[in-house]
Amino acid sequence: MIERRIKQQIIDALDRQAAVALIGPHQAGKTTLAQEIGDNSDALYLDLEDIDDRHKLSDPNMFLEQFEDRLVILDEIHRVPELFQSLRGIIDSGRRKGKRTGRFLILGSASIDLLRQSGESLAGRIGYVDMQPFDVTEIGAEADALNKLWIQGGFPDSFLARDEKSSFALRRDLIRTYLERDVPQFGLRIPAETLERLWTMLAHCQGTMLNASRLASGLSLSAPTVTKYVDLLVDLLLVRRLRPLHANIGKRLVKAPKVYVRDSGLLHALLGIVDYNSLAGHPVAGASWEGLVIENLLSVVPSGTLPSYYRTSAGAEIDLVLEFPGLTEKWAIEIKSGRSAKPKKGFYNAVKDIQPDKSFVVYAGEERYQVAEGVEAISVSEMARMLLEKSEVNR
Repeated sequence: MIERRIKQQIIDALDRQAAVALIGPHQAGKTTLAQEIGDNSDALYLDLEDIDDRHKLSDPNMFLEQFEDRLVILDEIHRVPELFQSLRGIIDSGRRKGKRTGRFLILGSASIDLLRQSGESLAGRIGYVDMQPFDVTEIGAEADALNKLWIQGGFPDSFLARDEKSSFALRRDLIRTYLERDVPQFGLRIPAETLERLWTMLAHCQGTMLNASRLASGLSLSAPTVTKYVDLLVDLLLVRRLRPLHANIGKRLVKAPKVYVRDSGLLHALLGIVDYNSLAGHPVAGASWEGLVIENLLSVVPSGTLPSYYRTSAGAEIDLVLEFPGLTEKWAIEIKSGRSAKPKKGFYNAVKDIQPDKSFVVYAGEERYQVAEGVEAISVSEMARMLLEKSEVNR
């Protein structure tokens, strides 16, 4: 099994805060990792999808006071949102007794929903750790590991499946689980067929500007309804909206966000792409690689980094701009799916516009070299390791 580097982040956060929220998409491995931590600390694990465990918390204060000296892991916390208010009182009571840290590890699969609930009730009492599927820094240095990550995605069951067909079937099952079970849990009554069609349309539009009106016409829905459905996929950490860079440089900038299905394996499952042969000739291949690189880099950037893209109406473009915490440093990143790391003229024009501190071309090769003055070619693996080191320094 792959050792998750996120594990130490969780342990460190529990040493600082009374409660820690581990947030990531469904089946990203949160439960497995939390149980590993729990096994090493004699923790109490409660699965709030289990009716028996929910009944134990019918009077949370009375039940949990019996375990005030143990870490309590609360899985799928969104099933019992009223619990947040009780946790506040329990944490404050524990602080008065000298128990200030390491009380609760809270697992959730929806970012905005969990952040809103915990933020209202547990302000100053909770830390957050983001957990994504496997990334390029975790899968090992084998030559075919990156291609496997690209084709099968980073969800543990899919990446570790015995072969490509099994992996594909697992991802199709995961899509069905999201559509039929997870989405209804969050209160929106959306026909599964409609949401799957929208999700598939977004897959076909990978890496392009989000156009809700065009999507709406294809689904016989209103643009505001489509926007609400896309919001849900974003909140479930399945889709990313990459905002445009806002820069006061006197140029006419594109203002619509770009949209990506975040996991390349789910992207390929939505489009019926089973293996590398079927991906290589597919029109989405370049955009799929672009999405893979963006997700892998954003999974390791320092907390507080602002990601965006840059594009002008005249064609100047940068695939990914990273503004580091405090806006003290800015990197420009061009993404190429082939072995050639030569960027187009639009990238150089964009670099002149925004004047980044560093500029890179992330490509499918392994060699690192100078492409032009101030522009380096680099592999996605090495770029991710650089950002990870930067994150650890800033932590």
